[in-house]
Amino acid sequence: MFCKKETKRVIEGLWNYLDTGTNVDAGCQVKNPVSSYTCDEMARQEWESFFQDYSHALGLSSELPEAGSFLTNSDLGKPILMTRDEQGRFRAFLNVCRHRGAILEEKDRGRRRLFSCPFHGWGYSSAGGLISVPKEDQFGDIDKSCNGLVELPAEEKHGILWVHPDPNGSFDLEAQLGDLAAEFDSWGFEKYIFQGNTTFEHQMNWKLAIDTFGETYHFNTLHRDTLAKDFHGNCQMYDRFERNHRMMLCLKNIDNLRGQNAEECNVLHACLPVYYIWPNVQLIMGLNGPTLVRVYPEHANPNKSFSRISFFLAPEISTELQSNRGSGESIEDIQARMRGFADVIQKEDYAVAETSHFGALSGAFDHVVFGRNEPALHHYHNTYRSVLNLPPLEAVS
Repeated sequence: MFCKKETKRVIEGLWNYLDTGTNVDAGCQVKNPVSSYTCDEMARQEWESFFQDYSHALGLSSELPEAGSFLTNSDLGKPILMTRDEQGRFRAFLNVCRHRGAILEEKDRGRRRLFSCPFHGWGYSSAGGLISVPKEDQFGDIDKSCNGLVELPAEEKHGILWVHPDPNGSFDLEAQLGDLAAEFDSWGFEKYIFQGNTTFEHQMNWKLAIDTFGETYHFNTLHRDTLAKDFHGNCQMYDRFERNHRMMLCLKNIDNLRGQNAEECNVLHACLPVYYIWPNVQLIMGLNGPTLVRVYPEHANPNKSFSRISFFLAPEISTELQSNRGSGESIEDIQARMRGFADVIQKEDYAVAETSHFGALSGAFDHVVFGRNEPALHHYHNTYRSVLNLPPLEAVS
């Protein structure tokens, strides 16, 4: 949870923007070339640099609740098996049998202490070791110590499961996250209970999906019948942390906190924290728990992408609802509200972003303009460009 000093700064900052009719100011507008969404070569470079040569947040710790729990993932273009081994350690492997290369585990998640290949039955432990070969006396000798699953660099930290898709890769989370690491620890992400997920496929560049999370300027127009009922549009606090950032979206409930000491307020009663984890993750922290949004290109295709949205619930809320001590709301009600939020993303944000991609392909214009009140968009694209050794976006005012 936020410290009192930061809570005070955020809430008083939002009150000031509301009172003065202003918003966070990037200092200038910038031009973003349309080619950043349509260029085949840039898409190839992004796939290699951002998605094959970088560590990724692939879930929260609570998705592996006990020894023997597992998750599978193929979003980074490789089959990945994540496990919690018998000692409780988080591990990640290429989900590939060492005998003939068959996919070892087909299910998305579950509990299993022995992973048995569906082709010939070679068996692997949750720590990746090869432990059984059927009819080994007939197959021939196998050095099991050299034929375990190929392990990937993986780390469980800040309540998040981090994996590098290259067996020879490495990463430094503290350097990646900067001061955001301590803030993540304060939320205790590891305690939240997985409630389900949904996947959306898009006919657009993956960065256009990311862009929809970069400002609230559009709320009063695009979301006038949905999110605008609960949020003040075009009002946010914004802070950068290395390649990452944090946006604090302004809830209308902040008006009910007037007259109170800001540092004593629950920051979640005033705003919605939206964390961006470079290059493709939005981690949204609500009163009931976090929502994890992961956006991926379809390999190096600049015109197709998909999102995975996962929902989590605070354990105390789950316990209260299950024991019927709540206010009449059920877990099903909360889950329906979570799905409703995902529907807004799909039917409003992503739907209009797909039209933006179609427009980009039309040749009608050669650049888009990011406003002074859209600093996250400046940051997204300048960071992408920096990693690809491209010059920063051109300032126009």
